[in-house]
Amino acid sequence: MAAVLGVSGLYHDAAAALVVDGRIAAAVQEERLSRVKNDPRLPVRAMRSCLATAGLAPGDLDRIVFYEQPFARLERVMVSLLRAWPRSIRQFPRALASMLSDKIWALDRIAEELPVPRARVVAAEHHRSHAASAFFASPFERAAVLTVDGVGEAATTVLWHGQGKDLRACERIDFPHSLGLLYAAITAWLGFEVNEGEYKVMGLAAHGEPRLHDEFERIVRLDPDGGFSLGLEYFAFESDTEIGFGPRLVSLLGPPRPAGRPFRLGAGEQDQHYADVAATLQRVTEAALLGLARRALRTTGEEDLCLAGGVALNAVANRRLLAESGARRVFVQPAAGDAGGALGAALIGALDLGDPRPPKLASAALGPALDPAEAAALAGHLGLAWERASDPAERAAELLLEGHIVAFAEGRCELGPRALGQRSILALPDRRAVRDRINRAVKRREPFRPFAPSALAERAGAWFDGAPNDMTPFMTTVCHVRPEARSSLAAVTHVDGTARLQTVTAASAPALFEVLSALERRGARPVVLNTSLNGPGEPIALGAADAVAFYASHPVDALVAGDVVLRRRK
Repeated sequence: MAAVLGVSGLYHDAAAALVVDGRIAAAVQEERLSRVKNDPRLPVRAMRSCLATAGLAPGDLDRIVFYEQPFARLERVMVSLLRAWPRSIRQFPRALASMLSDKIWALDRIAEELPVPRARVVAAEHHRSHAASAFFASPFERAAVLTVDGVGEAATTVLWHGQGKDLRACERIDFPHSLGLLYAAITAWLGFEVNEGEYKVMGLAAHGEPRLHDEFERIVRLDPDGGFSLGLEYFAFESDTEIGFGPRLVSLLGPPRPAGRPFRLGAGEQDQHYADVAATLQRVTEAALLGLARRALRTTGEEDLCLAGGVALNAVANRRLLAESGARRVFVQPAAGDAGGALGAALIGALDLGDPRPPKLASAALGPALDPAEAAALAGHLGLAWERASDPAERAAELLLEGHIVAFAEGRCELGPRALGQRSILALPDRRAVRDRINRAVKRREPFRPFAPSALAERAGAWFDGAPNDMTPFMTTVCHVRPEARSSLAAVTHVDGTARLQTVTAASAPALFEVLSALERRGARPVVLNTSLNGPGEPIALGAADAVAFYASHPVDALVAGDVVLRRRK
């Protein structure tokens, strides 16, 4: 048996994960500890946090696996910039300085920071790390595996065949043809931040019509057999990596939307055009993923499908894959982006050392635990009213039924971008006014963005079509809200009639399970609005200090942190 640490970082959303004796012991993103949103730095805090959670010292590690091969990435960057010369003249010195300053020395830096002998630090391939994070955490013994993101060392898309403890690459698509970079370029054209605003584009898409079919046929070409290629003349990957799109795309789609300008959907043609572009992008992405998924299933002869990579966080597309690809079951683990690469790297290292394949991932609660005593001490120091609850779940249910918005922090924090009941803001799901208040006053975000529901898994089918399935425990897909339930679930039903549902069991999110069960015992529907415990530009809360600071600076009505309850004075 072995102890293996997986590490991702130096591009965006850095993380660390620890596998001990064939079981996932810990995983956390660097941003949760540094409080820097999407922190890309080498995750020194996260590495040490994982060791502390497991009670290990650096010397106890048998292997550390970085999630990609730095020198292979350097080679791809240099070759692509040289091929684009002289268009890449401005980008070349920046890229060279970035790679040579720290990125190619990642393995040496890891060894120095922990410290461990350099011989114990190795590198895995980027897309293999993604594939391992999905397949080895899945409930499937055999599956087709599809990894799709911006770009790793050179690949942007890889089809894999997973069997037991083995992953075999079957086919790949290389840079610069990339669905992730396509989505990122349009995200930038829409005025949103790349690697953060893609979720906004998905929400905006439901307000538009996919009417720009002819324009997007020039931007991305879908092959009948499941492949795709980009119209590279519309992009500027080598000359302007900040935005990724070129002048010809502006000529085709029109002027880009200024960053930070509020949307006024329904109040003018211009913003509706932006929504239509988002809708067309989403539809094309879904079609491309469907083609790739069908090809992966056909190539491998398998019935089940796993997905990973940043594009696998497109929950709307994932619903179509389950419904239309021909797959019997589909699994997407909660940290499908680069943070999950750390988990995949750790699993690769553990299996290479002879450990058994881990049990399926039952819960995303893999990070450090919250200390309620710290919350009580901070509340007292700040002069905030607080009390002890003998039954925190019953107290939370009581507050929700009184119409309150409740910050809820319990146990170990989640891995990935979704709040899954460990660091959440909860409210009853029946009133649009509550949704609008949270959007406007608490989260301070665009009004077109939806909120997600969490429901008891055994009861979810009464209100949501197709629930539960292998993705709903981690909010990596959407379900149609049954028409008869939409008015009573108005705060969590998107304009297209869907919701990014979390189905909750005692194993997946025990504290939230108790809250939902308490609601049901009181005669209420066991469904809540569930959004992440963070404000604009902030990472999701980690410890008691983060939760109390959020409560003190945002207009939520109460905070339940373990058995400590903070409530506004009347």
